[in-house]
Amino acid sequence: MTNALWFLLIGILMLTRGLTATSLKKVPFTPAIVYLGIGFLLGPSVLNLFYFDPIKQSALLEVLTEIAVLISLFSAGIKMPVPVNLTHWRPPMRLASISMILTVALIALFSYVVLNLPIGAGVLLGAVLAPTDPVLATDTQSRYPGDKDKLRFTLTSEAGMNDGTAFPFVMLGLGLLGIHELGEFGWQWLLVDVVWATAAAVIIGVTGGALIGNAVWKLRGQQEKHDVLDDLVALGLIAIVYGLSVLLHAWGFLAVFFAAVALRNTEIKLAQAAGVKPEQLAAGVVEPIVSDIEVSEVPPAIVSAESLIFKEHLERLSELMLVLLVGGMLFIDFWNWRSVSLAAFVFIVARPVSVFIGLIGTQTSWRIRGIAGWFGVRGIGSVYYLMYAIQHGIGVTLARDLVQLTLIVITLSILLHGTSVKPLLNLFWHKRDK
Repeated sequence: MTNALWFLLIGILMLTRGLTATSLKKVPFTPAIVYLGIGFLLGPSVLNLFYFDPIKQSALLEVLTEIAVLISLFSAGIKMPVPVNLTHWRPPMRLASISMILTVALIALFSYVVLNLPIGAGVLLGAVLAPTDPVLATDTQSRYPGDKDKLRFTLTSEAGMNDGTAFPFVMLGLGLLGIHELGEFGWQWLLVDVVWATAAAVIIGVTGGALIGNAVWKLRGQQEKHDVLDDLVALGLIAIVYGLSVLLHAWGFLAVFFAAVALRNTEIKLAQAAGVKPEQLAAGVVEPIVSDIEVSEVPPAIVSAESLIFKEHLERLSELMLVLLVGGMLFIDFWNWRSVSLAAFVFIVARPVSVFIGLIGTQTSWRIRGIAGWFGVRGIGSVYYLMYAIQHGIGVTLARDLVQLTLIVITLSILLHGTSVKPLLNLFWHKRDK
């Protein structure tokens, strides 16, 4: 396809998506299914108008998916309820840690025993497929800042955190394949890739978000109005936090998510201290604030809320582009017993089992556990981790095998989760409201 045809195709898809936004809410499937179908139709399996080779284009695809995940993680972090309550956060934290480890272990075991992959490749594949996706799972995520629905909160915060907690297992898999240094008995991996990289990411994210939150609030609180470009401030925070994390060998995805959480938490606390009423910040941004303090002027809106619409638009654009490319990577022979059996194992065994074990001892309802056990959406994050591994030197033969397995899991996730999300969630909320 020529550049002109690409512009024409993307323009038509964007225009159609924008004009049919209301109608698409009524159909029983997600827009990602449409993008995937168009990519598959135009790709090598049907019309063969284009083919995006994930091996040859792994560097480009790594950057594209990296940016998409960063934007999505920031948007997810902004929507988290504040103030942060560890009791409330315990379920998603367990999902992002205990359930993550169990999912990686189960997929690695299946890959080694059934798919006949080396144990290192199995661990790597487990790390690629274990994290749930913050880009494609928008229908199961919090809808707006302050959304306290327990199911949406659990799935959103899990997706925000497990995109960072998966990274140590990516490095473990690369280490077992002889590409990354693990140290004797794995001590270097444990201390550097697990303890340091995780702790440093949280510290960098929380510090960065809190500092920017305070700085913007002070600038806007001056007597002479000080304009702040919310979108650029938020994008700058993402870039600085992520860049600093990479320089310090910390997990940048985790840092960006916690930066967003800290930014919003800081701004809401400052607003509460100033006696700001919720309607003065924006509808749906915060829960009602009880205050007897009167303010003479309407205070400026907060960065975390004002920048969210722009971020969500970027999310939709990245979803369109990347899912279209995923469809254009598929070949008919990718659909074989190995890839389909792996997808079935991930959806029916690994995800539900890990979720139920991870939530043992919490007060999470069985209905939420069941829904969370099914909606472990795989997508753009998995593509990023796979491209990251390819860029770090896994062999071409193994890379193509992992690409085939991963793409089919993502494709089936888009199809199965995309067609079941609206009916199941409508049933969930209908029963809950009774």
